[in-house]
Amino acid sequence: MEILIEIFCALLGVIGILGSVLPILPGPPISYLGMLILYTWGVNTQNDLTRTVMITWLIVSVAVVALDYIVPSYFTKVTGGSKSAAKASTIGMIIGILFFPPAGMIVGAFIGALIGEMLIEGKELKHSLKAALGSFLGFLFGTGLKLTASGVMMYYIIAAAI
Repeated sequence: MEILIEIFCALLGVIGILGSVLPILPGPPISYLGMLILYTWGVNTQNDLTRTVMITWLIVSVAVVALDYIVPSYFTKVTGGSKSAAKASTIGMIIGILFFPPAGMIVGAFIGALIGEMLIEGKELKHSLKAALGSFLGFLFGTGLKLTASGVMMYYIIAAAI
């Protein structure tokens, strides 16, 4: 039974890493769930998962998910973009990943922000490119945070299971 739990938790860790890139899945919370199951079931022969580690990574998971919503909008605003650019960036990212995964996600976010700024807000190309770049950089930063958090949690899952 212990081996099945370890395999299940490792799968949750992998899904969490994938969810850090795919907008459909909440990556860090899924990775945290894998850690939590190992901690709860006592599958922790090396004592890698302590109460302090669990609380710390719960806080990190919540913070990363919250920042993932804040950072793209912040980067877009800093570069002079509108809320329309941020929303269109998200729509473009989803369309991009559906038709041209995985690169379509990145290109779609940029093109979505560009189109949102130009068509919805009526801005000129130079301003729209700057806002699109800000939205794109915010997306990359948020994705990097999620990947880092989920990757470290995957390390804890593996360390606890070995």
